[in-house]
Amino acid sequence: MINAHSRVTLHFALRVKPAGVNEELTIDSTFEKAPATFVMGDGSLLPGFEKVLWGLQSGDEQTFTLPAKEAFGEINAESIHELERSQFKGLELTEGLIVSFEGAGKRPMPGIVKKVEGERVTVDFNHPLAGQPVQFVVKILAVENATIVRSS
Repeated sequence: MINAHSRVTLHFALRVKPAGVNEELTIDSTFEKAPATFVMGDGSLLPGFEKVLWGLQSGDEQTFTLPAKEAFGEINAESIHELERSQFKGLELTEGLIVSFEGAGKRPMPGIVKKVEGERVTVDFNHPLAGQPVQFVVKILAVENATIVRSS
């Protein structure tokens, strides 16, 4: 049974239902490839996703929906910025274009171009799935005891 000290191997599919569309769209899935393995609490999964897995065991299959706040978060208006077009030298800017900026610690920070008006460009740095519920389909393949080693 999955608990705080479990190494879990599973197949999953991540689905969303975009506005105006009648069916879910599969964003990512391991069902047609190698399964995913993780240790509960290691920080690699959404906390809301982990919470739903508690108590499941090998062979279980489950479909569940996480609300936006438990998935990729609500849309944060402070993560939408209006920038000068001159910051995008050499790029042909179109709505939907994903651009990468250097964030804190020199980590890449992707943003989606939402609007281009003259010399102003609106870029959204929220996660692309922010603000919407997501559905997961999981099939638990194996549950083992694991020890998390944290460095200090």
